[in-house]
Amino acid sequence: MRTIAILGSTGSIGTQTLEVVRANQDIQVAALAAGRNIRKLEEQIREFCPRVAAVWSEEDARRLRTATEDLDVKIVCGMEGLVEVSVLPEVEILVTAIVGMIGIVPTIEAIKAGKDIALANKETLVTAGHIIMPLAKRQGVRILPVDSEHSAVFQALNGESSRGISKILLTASGGPFRGRKREELEHIQVEDALKHPNWTMGRKITIDSATLVNKGLEVMEAKWLFGVDLDRIQVVVQPQSVIHSMVEFVDGAVIAQLGTPDMKLPIQYALYYPERRFLGGERLDFGKLGKITFEEPDTDTFLGLKYAFAAARAGGSMPTVFNAANERAVAKFLERKIRFLDIYDIIAHCMENHVPLENPSVQQILDTEQTVYEMIESRW
Repeated sequence: MRTIAILGSTGSIGTQTLEVVRANQDIQVAALAAGRNIRKLEEQIREFCPRVAAVWSEEDARRLRTATEDLDVKIVCGMEGLVEVSVLPEVEILVTAIVGMIGIVPTIEAIKAGKDIALANKETLVTAGHIIMPLAKRQGVRILPVDSEHSAVFQALNGESSRGISKILLTASGGPFRGRKREELEHIQVEDALKHPNWTMGRKITIDSATLVNKGLEVMEAKWLFGVDLDRIQVVVQPQSVIHSMVEFVDGAVIAQLGTPDMKLPIQYALYYPERRFLGGERLDFGKLGKITFEEPDTDTFLGLKYAFAAARAGGSMPTVFNAANERAVAKFLERKIRFLDIYDIIAHCMENHVPLENPSVQQILDTEQTVYEMIESRW
């Protein structure tokens, strides 16, 4: 029996993590944390019986306490609540499925408390990789990737020395607008951008896939996870989403991880690593598949990847600017306050008007995020 806590339990990754728990019967859920979906969280509390549950606002915490007064569960809130969930003594693995830089502090505190991290929160490494990875090494904590692409690389490297890496090849589906040119994206609506061809994901990450921002965030994350420089990370469009990513080694061998597009596989692999468990579901049928194709990403149309590489090369606080600008721009697009292509303009404007801080502290990272938000609100 292993014991976990989940930050972001009502989102896409969180609910699929609980599906894995439900299917295996040998994982204890000690704590859950969610944002505003109180009804869903209450259902999860009743099924999985955590000792602690966290929400963000005190008002929601009061509502949840009333709804669960017949249960033996402690309801907490705010950043203190997230940290309490993350450092519970019995927790062995913290699943960080929460969206945004709000995940940085709880992740750091969990690492300090000796918890392994099943990492699905990109922002943690994108903005604070220079803090997280050395800390994890000092504490002897494992960072186990949950993103399908990083899990694929992690699996390809199993038993291999990182010194043998020549190149990491991160695959991308190309999103719902693959093959279109910039002028064809002028009048894209929210509903169009949310129609991902292969994956079922949350709204924010689905928009990020459409802009290729998501792939840019994954590039920055891979840099920290696997200790490679940007020149050894290549993005390849693989429209069928069958190859989840690949590693090319110094002898020319390329090892890939293939499978159906199902996030429960990388989630389960992280929770049970190094053991492999049976996972139900569809299997690849190569006879029916017929072909696997590859393309170069169109970075002249989908500027998210180009801007991500620029932010990563600038380093310091610039990845925080890239991430924060995108996060607020996507929120505005989903609220129908800006056009799809305005997402790129907002990111570019914020990056052009920022002087990077070298090796920013956690507080400087959070201050930079707030400065970016204020910049955007003053203009858009």
